Amino acid sequence: MCGIAGQLGGTDPRTPAMIAALAHRGPDGLRLEDVAGASLAHARLSIIDLEGGWQPLHAAGSTVVGNGEIYNYLELADEWGLRDSLATGSDFEPLLHLYAQEGERAFGRLRGMYAFCLIGADGRAWLARDPFGIKPLYIMEHAGGLAFASEPRAFFAAGLMTRALDEAAARELLAFNYTLGSRTVFQGLRRLAPGEVVEVRDGRIVSSKRGAALLLPRKTGEEAAKPTEGALIKRLDAVLEDSVRVHQRSDAPYGLFLSGGIDSAAIATLMARLNERPVTAFTCGFDAPGATDERGRAETVARALDLDWRETIFGEEDFWRIAPQVAWALDDPTADYAALPTWKLAEAAKGTLTVVLTGEGGDELFGGYGRYRRALRPAWLGGRPAQPRTADTAALAHWLDEARAPTSLTPLQAAQWADVATWLPNDLLLKLDRCLMAHGLEGRTPFLDPEVAAFAYPLPDRMKARGRHGKWLLRKWLEGACPAAGAWSRKQGFTVPVEAWIAPRAADIAARIDGVEAVRRVRPDAGAQFLAGAPGVRWPLLFFALWSLIHLQGAAPAEALVAVAGR
Repeated sequence: MCGIAGQLGGTDPRTPAMIAALAHRGPDGLRLEDVAGASLAHARLSIIDLEGGWQPLHAAGSTVVGNGEIYNYLELADEWGLRDSLATGSDFEPLLHLYAQEGERAFGRLRGMYAFCLIGADGRAWLARDPFGIKPLYIMEHAGGLAFASEPRAFFAAGLMTRALDEAAARELLAFNYTLGSRTVFQGLRRLAPGEVVEVRDGRIVSSKRGAALLLPRKTGEEAAKPTEGALIKRLDAVLEDSVRVHQRSDAPYGLFLSGGIDSAAIATLMARLNERPVTAFTCGFDAPGATDERGRAETVARALDLDWRETIFGEEDFWRIAPQVAWALDDPTADYAALPTWKLAEAAKGTLTVVLTGEGGDELFGGYGRYRRALRPAWLGGRPAQPRTADTAALAHWLDEARAPTSLTPLQAAQWADVATWLPNDLLLKLDRCLMAHGLEGRTPFLDPEVAAFAYPLPDRMKARGRHGKWLLRKWLEGACPAAGAWSRKQGFTVPVEAWIAPRAADIAARIDGVEAVRRVRPDAGAQFLAGAPGVRWPLLFFALWSLIHLQGAAPAEALVAVAGR
């Protein structure tokens, strides 16, 4: 819902510059305050309690600045008898009252997506991030204390650090399209890990704990003791409906992004059930020969559910216009080309919606990827571990370390665990946050909910993958809940036709990216690789060249595009 920034360990006159750099995340206004040896700042996107929910927020002797939403704030207020104590309708105020009663244990009661800084009446300061890492938070320790912000650009705007590239992290970006763990591509700057809670005293970290997004499955008994498929479908319906219901909590207009896949169709089905008026849905299609275009499937679902359906087209001119803007928005980079249509959808939705529900997390929780099914097969049938393929042995070793799962899991569960630990927070959720917040929109992910995860992750493998189908149970449910969605249709995959748009200019771009210093340092043979055009090479190199010019050399997006593509 916003951007946050601040300094712990003393007030700092550079905090206004930090929050000014995040104004795009909070177009409704900026607030700054010095409290208890700290400077706190908030850029607000008004969603809940439009008049009274401004931050920094004070209650029960404590103060908080937060980004995101705490969806169970009403339930917490009722459970703890707080209704008469609340001065605002903010979803963050109950947290302050809970902290006054039980300290840091209160953080484990939150259901939502969030990153916040809380300074308690007890004098303790905390930084926390939600277990899935839906909302970002970056920190750096310096001589004057500890600085935090929602995006790296805030630290550079305030002059707190120089733009020094971590070349090992940049090589990971080109190996996987994202970087791993808490390390960022900037030397000296780290991300709070998903689920991490940090205590800060006198501007220094004194403790750090990390909670897991996925709970280990319990040992099951005999097959006869397991719930029937029908019982599981009924339970799934209740769990998903509840999650969509709380994810719709908003005093601002909400809708969804609808693709042709079953995840967004599932969200649309439940939103249509829960709303009396037609739900607004946006779909992006591609204007390129041979491109996968999901508009037909999306329109079929939209008509069946009586959605207010709106389509937008992504063509070659959009590609060249949007690519440098995406590179600007992703100051913590991911070279996932899905960011391009996400940006276009956000452009289309801006002015109509403030909150957008999306289907991220459905594949990871319900077992949708083909690599999950391959992990279940024996080697002689083509089975292999669900890990990325790369020639960069150092990057792969780091991935294997970050993706390490408990030994008690099945191969499918271990693959899910790995994705939730690696590419989900550092690719899918990162691009969703940046592309939407750049347009003053908040993205919400009902699949990535603790109640949904507690139901979905422990499901037996046979309820996730059978034959050529992933997400078995989710498909069975959708088959009855929305027949028009084509629950058993072959998965198309989300492919953006970037190669068709880049190829005619490949020779010129290859020569130009060799002249970009960061590209030359990280991938000396970039130009030759770009010209050769191996699958999956050209867009990451083009993106990294644009990103480097913008975030390391200070070029404007339009200038970077001219330097790299001559346009």
